[in-house]
Amino acid sequence: MKSNIYFRLFFVAIIAGLLAACSAASPEDDKQARLEKLKKDQVALTKEIQKLEAEIAAANPDAATSVRAKEVSITALAPRSFDHFVQTQGLIESDNNVLVSAKTMGVVTQVYVTEGQSVSKGQVLAQIDNSVIVTNIQSMEAQLELAKSVYERQKNLWDQKIGTEVQFLQAKTNKESLEKQLASLREQNEMAKIKAPISGTVDEVVVKVGENISPGMPAARVVNASDLKLAAKVSEAFVTTIKKGNKVIVSIPELKKDIEAKVTFVGKNIDPLSRTFNVEINLPNHPDLRPNMTGTIKVVFNTEPSAIVVPVNVIQTVNNEKIVYVAENNGKQTVARKKIITVDGVFNNLAQVQGLKAGDKIVTFGYQGLSDGEVIKI
Repeated sequence: MKSNIYFRLFFVAIIAGLLAACSAASPEDDKQARLEKLKKDQVALTKEIQKLEAEIAAANPDAATSVRAKEVSITALAPRSFDHFVQTQGLIESDNNVLVSAKTMGVVTQVYVTEGQSVSKGQVLAQIDNSVIVTNIQSMEAQLELAKSVYERQKNLWDQKIGTEVQFLQAKTNKESLEKQLASLREQNEMAKIKAPISGTVDEVVVKVGENISPGMPAARVVNASDLKLAAKVSEAFVTTIKKGNKVIVSIPELKKDIEAKVTFVGKNIDPLSRTFNVEINLPNHPDLRPNMTGTIKVVFNTEPSAIVVPVNVIQTVNNEKIVYVAENNGKQTVARKKIITVDGVFNNLAQVQGLKAGDKIVTFGYQGLSDGEVIKI
């Protein structure tokens, strides 16, 4: 009787221990463990299925149609020209974009141009009041005429040895002095005319009739858009690769087309803050180009004439190796083969690679989840 009681107590203790052990593990841990086990089982099953499918296909080619194939798209590789470039933003500038200012002070009496008008170099854009100067010029011209007449008379007398040398020299000095004063007045009169320093188009007229203007104050802006350049900054990482004469593809959004040009200037100084250097590209004449427009430039520093290029998105990284899949024939089947590659450069979503050859049929769609030797359908 006692033995039965002891047995029952022992059995109850075991059951309690088991219940305690089961309660010790949380439901979340149990689910996580089950999930990890199922994932491992799935990988093992997938590999086993692929292995059996390949063995069946090899042993019985006629049964190939019974093996499920993954649908993919392929592209046959061919050598092509491939540009290595650096891309950056730039701003269109013009050396012939001039804000014209006055050289003397006074009241503006005339404005001869309007915005959008074409002007030539030296053309008068506006006139500053010069009435006092004109009066002085007229007075000086009259004095000079008299001085010239006196000088001619004294010269004739001196040539005949009549009179004194002092009288002749005084007449000569007086004439020359008046000539210099008159030249100075005429120069002041020219300074009262605001002239175009370059040929081009009047982009802005600032000054108005009746305004008082002084030296340095802007009067008008003249722009010549026939000589434009694009200035940009490039990272110092390319300081040894960007050279004068490199081909450049300029993309201006407003023009909706690309312009081909060349690098015309490469700066020698590295900006200590941005760690960049300046480059400039002379632009061809185009009626729609304007100063201060922005554009994207691609400076081509290397061109491979015969490169193997693939879309960058088809390259996968597995175990620290770059791989792609190519389609190969295996009897009556087409299978995916893993190819290990090296990437020489990525530009414009394309990658130049080593490890592939012309004619390889690279998988460009459906490559995710492929395995080496897996049967595919094109």
